[in-house]
Parts: sequence; C-alpha cells; structure tokens
Amino acid sequence: MSTTDDHGHIPVLINEVLEQLAPNPSDVIVDCTAGRGGHSVELAKCLDSRGQLILFDLDPENLSYSDARIRSETSLEPICILRSFAAAGRELLERGLKANCVLADLGFASNQIDTPDRGLSLRFDGPLDMRLDPSIPIDAEALVAMSDEKELTDIIRRYGEDPLAGRIARKIIEKRSEAPIRTTAHLARIIRESYGSRARDSRVHPATRTFQALRIAVNDELGALEALLNELDHGARRTTKGQVSWLAPGARLALIGFHSLEDRMIKQRFVEMDRDGLLERRTRKPIGPSDPEIGRNARSRSAKLRCAKVGAQVS
Repeated sequence: MSTTDDHGHIPVLINEVLEQLAPNPSDVIVDCTAGRGGHSVELAKCLDSRGQLILFDLDPENLSYSDARIRSETSLEPICILRSFAAAGRELLERGLKANCVLADLGFASNQIDTPDRGLSLRFDGPLDMRLDPSIPIDAEALVAMSDEKELTDIIRRYGEDPLAGRIARKIIEKRSEAPIRTTAHLARIIRESYGSRARDSRVHPATRTFQALRIAVNDELGALEALLNELDHGARRTTKGQVSWLAPGARLALIGFHSLEDRMIKQRFVEMDRDGLLERRTRKPIGPSDPEIGRNARSRSAKLRCAKVGAQVS
C-alpha cells in the first residue's frame, strides 16, 4: 500500500479535482498548496501558452521542487509565490490577474510527514518541531514548554477534539517538570500514559489527536484557512458586483480538507456564500476517495473535496 511516489507524495482525488475545475487552455489557475506539484502538473497540462499557473507554498524546498517539475514536464513557466495562500487575492490583484480555477489541498506533503526532523509523524522519533514553514519562530517543543495547563487543554480539545484533553494536559505539565519534552517519541509516551488502560482500546495511536492539535496550533492552520475563505468571499462579492476582483466570473473553486474542523469551516462558508448569491455549491456533500484510491494511498482516506462556482456579475 503505497503512500508516496517518485516525487515524494501522491496527490489525492486528482481525477475528481480535474473534473470539477475543468480547466480551459487559457485559464489562470491558482494552486494554493503546491507541495510536490502533483495536482499542479496535471493542471498545467490542461493549459496552453495563453494560460498561467500560480503556485503558493510556505515550504521553500517543495515550492522549488514543484517549479522545476512543472517546467520539466510541461511547457509552462509557473509563477511561484513563497507565501501563505491567505495572500492569494492580494498577490493576484497586484499582478492584474483573475483566477478561473482555485485549488487548495489543505493536507501536507508526504515528504514532510516522512522526514523525522519535521516532527510531524508518530512513526518516526524526531525533534518536536511540527512547523510547515521553517521560519515560524515557535515550534511544538516551545508550545509544549511554555503553555500552561488551561492553554494546553484548550489546544488539545479545540484542535484535536480529544475527550481526554484535560488529563493529557495535566500529564504533560507533570512530566515536563521532571525533564524537557523535546522529541515526538517522548511526547507520545506521555500521552499514551495519560490514556492508561484506554490506550489498548484506541483504534488509532492515543497521541494522534494531540499531535494534530499541536500541528494546527503551531502553524495556525485554521487561521490561514479562515483568511483564505475571507479572500474567496471578498473576491466573489466584488466579482458579482462587477468590481475589480481576483476571481473571474464563473471561477471554479476546489478545497480539500482532511479533518472535521477544516471541512466544517469550508462547508459553512460555502453555504453562506451560496445563500448570499456569491457562488453556486457544486457539491452538497463532500467528495471522498474511491476504494481503489484508498488502496493505493492510505493517506487519502480522510480527504474531503468541496467545490463551488463563483457567480457571474449581477447586472
């Protein structure tokens, strides 16, 4: 059961994304999370010399890799922007561009998960880092060391939705007074200990939810998603009013979430924008991976794709 390919990552729901975005040869396509270029290169193949592809990513290594991959596999020269996708609207406006297709895959590349120094995986012992952007000053080790019990409980409960958040936070505070918590394995042992006998009945590793919570907090992932949704809302609002916007009339949007917090935010915002006449939801229920895709790539299991089409100008 493979979770990576020769490029270090297998893009999820690739056929579904292409079907929903349906790029035209002259389109302006924005990939908000370029990663290893899996989605980007397939989108680029749909464009001719009139089209443009804009790539965003916070990881300089992955952005550079995607750039080189697209240039080698297609005739396109993408515009690469080393910034959060929260700045997509501003960056396109500055360049005088209007997006016809916008993709945001909110997962992270397998090469990031499988690099022990990132501290993102329970499978490998590594430093307690968890930063997707290496320039962020606060990593997971610092967050665990500096947060008080209430703050840790809130992080684990809100972002990890773990019912044992309070118990886990107390155990972390207790153990860090004995020795600094600096590695993923050390933290995972502490969380397993806090679960006690319940750890034997857990379908997943007891630390899974806490690791997710810390990663989301370190990278402000939900804050970035909220900012992107605000940019889409603002852009669609201006488009429907015939004002200068970074979104073209009829722009297709495709957002892929990987946990309930992300999917809930996307669903709620799309419902609100649909109600306000800013877009048409093309997926009332999220599109998930097929059984064959899950068989090829176990990490696709939790992917949920929601799509919409920006409304035309209201006369």
